[in-house]
Amino acid sequence: MDELTMVRGWEADRHALSDDARVAARARLGAAMVEESRSGASRGHALSRRLVFRTALVGVTAAAVGVTVVVADDAKDDDKPRLGAISATEVLQKAADRSRAAGNDLPVPRNDQYFYTRTYITRTPVKGGRTRTWTDESWMSVDGSKPSLRQEHGKIHHDPPLGKHEVRWPPTVYSKLETMPTDPDKLLAQFRGSQPSTPHNDMYAFFNGCMLLMGPRVMPPGLQAAAFEALAKLPRIRLDYDEVDVAGRTAVGVSYPKTAWTFLFDRKTYDYLGLRTKGSSPKKVHGEWKQANWYYETRILQDIQVVDRIGQHG
Repeated sequence: MDELTMVRGWEADRHALSDDARVAARARLGAAMVEESRSGASRGHALSRRLVFRTALVGVTAAAVGVTVVVADDAKDDDKPRLGAISATEVLQKAADRSRAAGNDLPVPRNDQYFYTRTYITRTPVKGGRTRTWTDESWMSVDGSKPSLRQEHGKIHHDPPLGKHEVRWPPTVYSKLETMPTDPDKLLAQFRGSQPSTPHNDMYAFFNGCMLLMGPRVMPPGLQAAAFEALAKLPRIRLDYDEVDVAGRTAVGVSYPKTAWTFLFDRKTYDYLGLRTKGSSPKKVHGEWKQANWYYETRILQDIQVVDRIGQHG
């Protein structure tokens, strides 16, 4: 899959999703994620537009970056040597402390404004080869009521407003983010959809944490730190991709088994540097779609602003 995917939302009727409806929708998405990871690039099981959207949102919160693909990684990553889970837990806890200390200097956005982001992207083939780079600029409507302009790998995309029965999850509207718990246990329960801890449900919780942190959005005080602390409580969380270079900074990664998402943190300061992903392009072999041309992609947020219109930035 050589495209960004993101859930813009689910809604069963004209009213906001009930908790039961959201849990059901998440369960559908979880099943779809598993099915997609098994079927590779097959387009015979395309997901409903109301469930998964290809118009991904570029950028992140004030200290984060976006990601490129949402796939389960079946490339035998479990064979790689790992450091202890307690070390990954400590990294996330230190990242939470760093987030609280740094604070956030972005203004609370109005619903009629835009998030402007400038993102530096690097893509390196897994088996070696030339690294490609892009610097993308995008303007995303805060509440989704206006068209957005998204640049992806140098190409411009004009995304329409959200439809009548579409909502974003996690939200980007500040007042809705304020309703999310900053208690790590309660936030983790929300990430799991109020389901018990199982490898599948915990993988989905990690996915929800990635979705919240990838943004772009302005986080209320303590929410980003709570997200790190919530993910630190996942039983199988682990260190990954040690000694990754992120724009000249040595990073350590934190991931969850069977996912292609890795949080990257500065090894010295524990600043959140962004998300690294493992992706691929579809290739038809003997009449069947298969994943090929695997690559690692890292996105670095260079700037995020709250502006009044498309084209505006400082």
